[in-house]
Amino acid sequence: MFQYLSEFGDTIPLLNVFRYTTFRTGGALFTGALIVFLFGPAIIRSLRFRQKKGQPIRADGPATHFKKAGTPTMGGLMIVSGIVGATLLWADLASVYVWTVLMVTVAFAAIGFYDDYLKVTKSSAKGFSGRIRLLLEFVVAAIACFVIMQWGDQTSSVTNSDMSSSLTFPFFKNLFIDLGWFFVVFGAFVIVAAGNAVNLTDGLDGLAIVPVMIAAASFGAISYLVGNKIFADYLQIHFVLGTGELAIICGAVLGAGLGFLWFNAPPAAIFMGDTGSLALGGMLGTMAVAAKHEIVLAIIGGLFVIEAMSVIIQVTSFKLTGKRVFKMAPIHHHFEQLGWTESQVVIRFWIISIMFALIGLATLKLR
Repeated sequence: MFQYLSEFGDTIPLLNVFRYTTFRTGGALFTGALIVFLFGPAIIRSLRFRQKKGQPIRADGPATHFKKAGTPTMGGLMIVSGIVGATLLWADLASVYVWTVLMVTVAFAAIGFYDDYLKVTKSSAKGFSGRIRLLLEFVVAAIACFVIMQWGDQTSSVTNSDMSSSLTFPFFKNLFIDLGWFFVVFGAFVIVAAGNAVNLTDGLDGLAIVPVMIAAASFGAISYLVGNKIFADYLQIHFVLGTGELAIICGAVLGAGLGFLWFNAPPAAIFMGDTGSLALGGMLGTMAVAAKHEIVLAIIGGLFVIEAMSVIIQVTSFKLTGKRVFKMAPIHHHFEQLGWTESQVVIRFWIISIMFALIGLATLKLR
């Protein structure tokens, strides 16, 4: 919305600052944090009153988690509100990429909200059918990928490249594979996998939100560079017209994340729940697909990959051999069982997340 003020820049020169993506990204960061700070306490009070017993605690989880009983969930409502509100104010609302990412974020938040609602009302750690949930996620993700591919086809004449359905590879300048219509399936898998990987990571106070913010900051930089022809040519990375606007959403994520972390810091006053984790993961996945950095997402989000793989390995091993590889999955619970305190697990996982992000960003130059 504020971006349109730049149209009056000839009359009021000061308004020209609204043309700059960097300025609007900073504005989105501040606004996202402000929205959560202002409305967060009221949302927490409302959720605590309505949920009574709060988020159900896993009966087979670490004993230290039982003291968290009564803590309300669905805190993702705070985060998503901050992201959507800040984005609508600061982003270019003519951008197809902006609306596509917001669509996935809100849709995944709605799916997660329903899952959280069932858990709270049934006082059970289980929500609705996993198959139905995955099906809904895939439908939403496939629609988003279809839109991204179609928009890429329309802008290919402007960018002089037809990469709308291609998979690119880090460390290589011109290596890419045209997936054709299979791109929709592949992109949907990336988005759904990202959403559920973040969801699995969200098990300790502050564990998921900071790595998400780190990944969002990384993709803010990537989106900006990929969407800028000069920088893209200098770094010898592919240019995708319009992705620069996604940096505004990343700024909003950083702001909303900081606001949420204020209330989620140990001991957490609220949990983000599936409402937040699915939405944030789906958002990251969609931005990666739009910017043609799906493989880099697996690097930057390496922590999320490890968390998801630990569950897959644990389940597969138990079904095939009857034995567990880890003391408990996801892997952050394994380290709790080894004697690490919750704060040790969280901070050390943050450090790992930063290292993965630096490796992922290094792929922009190592070509």
